[in-house]
Amino acid sequence: MDIDTKIKELKKRNLAAELGGGQKRIDQQHSKGKMTARERIDYLLDKNSFQEIDKFVVHQCHDFGMEKNKMPGDGVVTGYGTVNGKQVFLFAQDFTMFGGSLSGAFGEKVCKVMDLALNNGAPMIGLNDSGGARIQEGVESLSGYGEIFRRNVWSSGVIPQISVIMGPCAGGAVYSPALTDFTIMVKKTSNMFITGPQVIKEVTGEEVTTEALGGAMAHNTKSGVAHFAEDSDRAALDRVKNILSYLPQNYRKTPDVIECTDDPERTDKALNDVVPLNPRMPYDIKDIIRSILDNNVFHEAHKYFAQNMVVGFGRLNGISVGITANQPKFFAGCLDIKASVKCARFVRTCDAFNIPLITFVDVPGYLPGVNQEYGGIIKYGADVIFAFAEATVPKITIITRKAYGGAYIAMSSKHLAGDISLAYPTAEIAVMGPEGAANIIFKKEIAEADDPVATKQKLVDEYRNNFASPFKASEKGYIDGVILPENTRPKVIKALMMLKEKYVLLPEKKHANIPF
Repeated sequence: MDIDTKIKELKKRNLAAELGGGQKRIDQQHSKGKMTARERIDYLLDKNSFQEIDKFVVHQCHDFGMEKNKMPGDGVVTGYGTVNGKQVFLFAQDFTMFGGSLSGAFGEKVCKVMDLALNNGAPMIGLNDSGGARIQEGVESLSGYGEIFRRNVWSSGVIPQISVIMGPCAGGAVYSPALTDFTIMVKKTSNMFITGPQVIKEVTGEEVTTEALGGAMAHNTKSGVAHFAEDSDRAALDRVKNILSYLPQNYRKTPDVIECTDDPERTDKALNDVVPLNPRMPYDIKDIIRSILDNNVFHEAHKYFAQNMVVGFGRLNGISVGITANQPKFFAGCLDIKASVKCARFVRTCDAFNIPLITFVDVPGYLPGVNQEYGGIIKYGADVIFAFAEATVPKITIITRKAYGGAYIAMSSKHLAGDISLAYPTAEIAVMGPEGAANIIFKKEIAEADDPVATKQKLVDEYRNNFASPFKASEKGYIDGVILPENTRPKVIKALMMLKEKYVLLPEKKHANIPF
C-alpha cells in the first residue's frame, strides 16, 4: 500500500467520524433546535484550536448484534483546545450516535481526557446530551460512570469543572454534573432526573411531565441542581466562556487581572438613598452590588434559586471577585435552608480557586418555621459558618442594614476571620431586632407604663440608637469602619488591594467534615 492510499484511507476515516450518526440524525438534531457535538465544540473553542483524541475508537461489545453496529468515536467527541487563549479539555456527547449512550469505550475516552485535564491543571468542560448507560453493555457501562465520578471527585477543588446539559441526562449520568462546580442547562431542550416520569408514575402514582420534573427551570428554581438556564445551545456555551473568564486554570493560580477602565475612586451618591431608614422596607441589594463593580457588570449565578441570597461574579479594579449578599426583597433576606446551601457552596467554590469574597449583609436571622427546623436548618445554617470560617481568600464584608444574631456571625463576620468589616450608618448589629429585644429587656417597664405603646416605641428607639448602632460594634473593634454608602467602591477596592498578598494556612488535616 503506497502513501497516497494511506492518506486516502485516513481522509475516509476522518470523514466517517466527523459525520457522526449520519446526515439524517444530524438533521433530526437540528430540527430540535440543537447543535451537534462537533458544532458545539467549534463554537466554544478558539478557531482552529481543537485537537481531537480517540477519534476512531469503537466499542467492543459483541452481544445483541452490537458487533455489526460500530461507529468511529462511539458517541462522544473528546480532546483539548483553548478558550480566549487559555487551555481547556472537554468532551461532547454525540446524540446522533447510539443516542449518546455511554459504553465501556466511551467511558475510557472521557476518563482519558479528564486525566489529562487534571495532570495538566486546566479546566474540564463536559457537554452532555445522552440517553444514559448503553444497556447492551450492562455493568461495563456502569463501571464507566463510576470511573468518571471518581475523577470528578479527585478534580474537585483542583481544576474548574463545568457541565453543560444540552439534551437528556438521566439516571446515573446526572451525578457527574452534580459533582462539578457549575451546571448550565438549556431551556426546553435539556433535562435531568434520576428516574423519569413513567417510573415515578408506576412507583408513586404521581403524574409529571419531563419538563416539569427535570427541565432547566425546574432545576434552576426548585432543586438548585443547575446554576444557569440559557435560551439556546449558543447562549449556554457563551455562559461557559463567561464563567471561565473569572476562574483561574487551577487551584495554584489566581484569575487573570484585566485592565480596569472604570475609575477605582468612583463614588455614587445615589447609594446614600438605597437603604430605607424604615427597617421594614425592602430594597434591591443588587443596586448596591452593580454600583460598586467595574463598569457596573455583575454576573449572577443561581439567579432563580433561593432568591433571598444573591451570589455571582464581578470585578473590582480588574480583579475577579465573588459576591455573596442577603436580598431584602425576598423573605427580608433571611437565611433559610436553600439560601444557606446556595451561599456555602458558592463561598467554597470561590475559596477553592483563589477568588476574593465580597459580602453584603442585611439579614434579620434564620427563617423561623417547623419545616425549616425539621428540614435541618441547624446543620445547613452551620454550612454557611463553616464555609466562611474555612475560606482563606480575602474576605471583605459590608453591613448595609440588619445583622442580627447567629446570622450576623455567619455572614462573613470578623469572628469568622473576616479581614475587613465595614458598615453603613443604617446598620443594626445586635443579638436580635430592637423590638424583640425591648420586649424582653423592658418587659416590666412596658407593662407598667401608662401608655405601653408609646413607652415601647421610645424604648425600641433607644435600644436601636444605643445598642444596635454600628458605632457600638465599631467601639468594640468588630467593625473596622463606618462608611458613607457613596464611598463603598473606593473603600472596598483599597481593602482588596491591601489584601492581595494575603496568605493563610489552616491547621493540617486529612479533610474537614462539613455538616451536610
